[in-house]
Amino acid sequence: MKTKSIWYCSSCGHSSTRWIGQCPTCSEWNSFHEEQTFKEKKTPSREPSPLKQIQETQFDRYQTSFSELNRTLGGGLVPGALILLGGDPGIGKSTLSLQIANSLPSKRVLYISGEESLEQIAIRARRLQVSSDNILFSNETEVNAIEQWLKNHKPDLVIIDSIQILYKHEIASSPGSVVQVRECTAALMQIAKSLHITMIIIGHVTKTGEIAGPRILEHLVDTVLYFEGEQQQNLRIIRSIKNRFGPTDEISVFHMQNAGLKEVKNPSQLFIEDRTRGTPGTVIMPIMEGSRPILIEAQALVTKTFYPTPSRRSTGIDPNRLALLIAVCEKRARLRLYQSDVFVSITGGLRINEPAADLGLLLSIASSFSNRIFDPDTAVIGEVGLGGEVRSVPRIEARVKEASLMGFKRCILPTKNVASVRSFERDVALCPVSWVEEAIEMISHKN
Repeated sequence: MKTKSIWYCSSCGHSSTRWIGQCPTCSEWNSFHEEQTFKEKKTPSREPSPLKQIQETQFDRYQTSFSELNRTLGGGLVPGALILLGGDPGIGKSTLSLQIANSLPSKRVLYISGEESLEQIAIRARRLQVSSDNILFSNETEVNAIEQWLKNHKPDLVIIDSIQILYKHEIASSPGSVVQVRECTAALMQIAKSLHITMIIIGHVTKTGEIAGPRILEHLVDTVLYFEGEQQQNLRIIRSIKNRFGPTDEISVFHMQNAGLKEVKNPSQLFIEDRTRGTPGTVIMPIMEGSRPILIEAQALVTKTFYPTPSRRSTGIDPNRLALLIAVCEKRARLRLYQSDVFVSITGGLRINEPAADLGLLLSIASSFSNRIFDPDTAVIGEVGLGGEVRSVPRIEARVKEASLMGFKRCILPTKNVASVRSFERDVALCPVSWVEEAIEMISHKN
């Protein structure tokens, strides 16, 4: 086995035979680190097979006690699947993993932790009321030793906490390096596929919100789940970014409690239950998270600026999208926002990026600017174009239905979508608009 020095980018994993100041792939500066890599002997390749000779494998998914998580995964845990669970430190990744292990009493589970001692894990397990006798705990972090144990005992589920602490002794670099993370993940993938063992790999998230390590880590695994939410709040959101065995962009909502995570069956009720009716700048919008419609609250605060350059700050939405909507307000609706600071926030810690929330965000800004209360019984749907036009959005039936179920009396929506939801007119008054000016005119009830 031969070794050689290779320079790797710590952000994206790009490799080079020499040091480079700026990465040509991700454009990061001073991100290259020297690693010792190795070349293994080539093994004979397998003969390709025609499609008709490949038999479709039937498998039964493992159902956890979290129905919302099962839905996000596409129906449950798949035998042989490699799942990457990422999130900020302390947000609940280890807690969720222990609860998943405890919810499978008929399966053998191995929990590998190199960051905490077995005594620390035992304290958390007792607090979470983990009582299954089929869960084994280990501090082993050498991949070859783990592989040998898995081949001998063949558990149903393996939890790695975390991938940054695993290493292979034949690689001359420290745990957590680009080479170690990539090679260890590749080895775990081979183990999972060959022995049909479900693996949950916990990964740390960097300050930029990405899972630490090379991007190839996300390409190797079958499913990528991101933990979202603020540590100061009890709300936690698990978002499916990639899933080879189910839909993507699905979310599960949880409450963090002393006894662990508790799933939320009705996220819409949770996100809008604390809203204050009769406050300017508040608008309710139905958005789609995967296949599920959710009602969320957008809040805007527009105040006179005392500085030459006004502030534009946002929480939960793309700042570039906010700048675009402010420009449309100034140009098409003639709102003099260039003299005001604008702050926009999505309550509950949820991050949204779909265009269907444009009109609701714009109306929240207009409501705060004019200090007029927007009708609290009205939901807003619509994408806004640069010309001020309100464009149609997909899945309009699910959005209007969710608003109706939550007791909203009116719904402002694009004119082109009205024909698809005529059947809801008995429960919800439909208010079609084609231009942002028409929607802004509906803001009434002067404060």
